Amino acid sequence: MKPDNVTFEQAAAAPVAALTALQGLRDKGRIKPGQKVLINGAAGGVGTFAVQIAKSFGTDVTGVCSTRNVDMVRSIGADRVIDYTQEDFTKGEQRYDLLFDNVGNHSLSACRHVLNPKGILIMIGAPHDVRVIDLLVRLIGALMLSPFVSQKLITFIAKSNEEDLTIVGELMATGKVTPVIDRRYSLNEIPEALEYLEKGHARGKVAITLEHNNET
Repeated sequence: MKPDNVTFEQAAAAPVAALTALQGLRDKGRIKPGQKVLINGAAGGVGTFAVQIAKSFGTDVTGVCSTRNVDMVRSIGADRVIDYTQEDFTKGEQRYDLLFDNVGNHSLSACRHVLNPKGILIMIGAPHDVRVIDLLVRLIGALMLSPFVSQKLITFIAKSNEEDLTIVGELMATGKVTPVIDRRYSLNEIPEALEYLEKGHARGKVAITLEHNNET
């Protein structure tokens, strides 16, 4: 059920993205209070949910995003925000227990470098202009390497179920998670909405608003 404090656009934006963040962090990442978590692509559709859900588990969250999104990512709960135009997180000194990668713009070795020895890398995204062969090489590389290293390298696809949708609803009802809507388009503006999405720089989610017309 849609919580009373959530708009219809926010509710519509939640299921796939929020489930991906929840199941990735909880089930695949085995997230625990006190851990250090890095969200690469923290300003995107899944990333904005991942930052907030990770905070709800009591972790220390670092978000990676572009300059224009730094304030927004901080406002949704990130303890630290890295502007990727100014700093490469893979070259920093900080080590993380969990790296939730929505972007896939760094090599496996670079990502492993910032993980603790028992850290977990969860890969759910790729650059919008990535070649299929490059994506396959990265995924196959993770599958082949994972059995031989102490860190876990994981890819997955979220599965919809009533229990987790209820959990997402409760997180929104209590204010621990607020869906971020970047832009709203009307039904006849869908081509413009898709064009904007394809640029790969949407902040949170893009919603299509179905407005009732009393004349029809």
